[in-house]
Amino acid sequence: MPRIHILPEILASQVAAGEVVERPASAVKELVENSLDAGAGEILVEIRRGGAALLRVIDDGSGMSRDDALLSLERHATSKLSDAAGLASIRTLGFRGEAVPSIASVSRFRLITREPQALAGTEITVEGGVTRDVREAGCAPGTVVEVRDLFFNVPARRKFLRAETTEAAHVEHQLRLHALAAAGVRFRFRKDEREVFDLPGGMSRLDRVRWMTGTELGGELVVLPLTHGHGISVEGFILPAAHARRGRRHQCVFLNGRPVEDSAISRGLAEGFRGALADGLHPCAWLWIDLEPALVDVNVHPAKREIRLHRPHELRDVLTAAVRDGLARAEAARRPVIAAPAKSAGIVEPPAPRIWPAALPVQRQFESPPEVPAVATPPPAGVPFRYLGSLHERFALLESDDGLVLLDPRAARERILYERWLHDAAGRGVESQALLVPVLLEPGPRECDLALRHRDEFARAGIELEDFGSGTLRIGSLPDFLHPADVRGFLTGLIDDLAGGQSPGARLGFDLLARALARRAALAEAPRPQEALRLLEILLRCDLPYCAPDGRPTLTEFSLRELERRFAGGKAVLF
Repeated sequence: MPRIHILPEILASQVAAGEVVERPASAVKELVENSLDAGAGEILVEIRRGGAALLRVIDDGSGMSRDDALLSLERHATSKLSDAAGLASIRTLGFRGEAVPSIASVSRFRLITREPQALAGTEITVEGGVTRDVREAGCAPGTVVEVRDLFFNVPARRKFLRAETTEAAHVEHQLRLHALAAAGVRFRFRKDEREVFDLPGGMSRLDRVRWMTGTELGGELVVLPLTHGHGISVEGFILPAAHARRGRRHQCVFLNGRPVEDSAISRGLAEGFRGALADGLHPCAWLWIDLEPALVDVNVHPAKREIRLHRPHELRDVLTAAVRDGLARAEAARRPVIAAPAKSAGIVEPPAPRIWPAALPVQRQFESPPEVPAVATPPPAGVPFRYLGSLHERFALLESDDGLVLLDPRAARERILYERWLHDAAGRGVESQALLVPVLLEPGPRECDLALRHRDEFARAGIELEDFGSGTLRIGSLPDFLHPADVRGFLTGLIDDLAGGQSPGARLGFDLLARALARRAALAEAPRPQEALRLLEILLRCDLPYCAPDGRPTLTEFSLRELERRFAGGKAVLF
């Protein structure tokens, strides 16, 4: 008897569903893309319990006849692709014909659809991939897809769904992407009978991006002018380097109307900033890219998130040029215009002085150099080191009885703050200070969900936050010993750090929050090396003074013996 056999049709559909439908947001993505391909001018998405109990997508698109509706439930049935040549010129969002049958195979599914010219529509009911009923129905032109009890017959997959708020946040994020990609379409989103947003159709891309970022950040958007090259066109918006964030979750890229991810695009963005980004940070960007379909393969990922570019370097170069041009124009617009005084007849102006390049970086040209003490500064009592000077205003140079010691003030401050948070939280609690003006943050639906799920841990750390509605957090207080110059940037970066290091839905321990807080606070208020002795006095009272919370050393010593060994055996060179 042969051991290899053909999978039953329903089982094959369930396997395909595992690739296409990872969670409710995946189903929403596929159904909304079908609505957009059908020419919808208005799309309503409703979910309950994060989309696991119910998700419904209603559109006013072209609808389907009875025969087409039945065929849409068959695997590999599509109206968007007819031959192999069409695979190289795909302009629709969907084309495989797998999404609808895959979703229907793992849910209680209902499809209601009518073409505008038809007198009656069609209603089809499917349960776990088995068609239960087909009948005529009275309905408006367009299509309604209703998905109930997602993964009811695949318990192994259902148990991997996260908390309802997490799944709802992923659905909202997906809808926001499509709302940006199709600015001319009205998008409505309802969650558990409550309307989350209603975006009118006909909005400009700029208005959609400002809605997504909020009014304050929206005012800082840098416009990227329409840039052409190599059969590629790029336009969009970016935020200045000061708003760069960890991870690429805040880079929304649409290629031929499709939300995509690609490393060449991210590299082109980063190169456009010409080294202005700190390590590990990525710029916030909203980009619309158009290129010939033959230059990109969109059929390389089950969920069609990733693409393969045939000439990625050309897209990277065009994108880099667009970013540099946009930043240059924004910088020129910020420069004050000073009117030149009128020249009097007969007066000869002296030639303009020549400005020679300085050896120091631009931001340090006019700073007086730090004073280097002629002798080692004596240490306070209990500190076994003497201060010698600083290295590039970054490290403190210290002298010990055994040799040379380098102190990283930033790592030292991380250790001090980390232990203070742990100590205060375990004792009387971290004392907080109310902000004179509460800060409103719009970090994104998934980041907002993470913060609200862990509001108790934030409260233990002295940070009071609450839901302000529409994906906005209201921050009412900070720890009394924390005074970042940019409260909004500090908190946004903190939530980004936590979101980037957490698996979706995982619980956030207070220890991890204290580490992230200490790291962010050290970046926001980095002490100067000249304060090394005072910092050391506090550091040496910590439980583990010689390493930062993540294990990085706070102090590194080079003994006299090691230094002598490095110089021993060297030969003098005469010039």
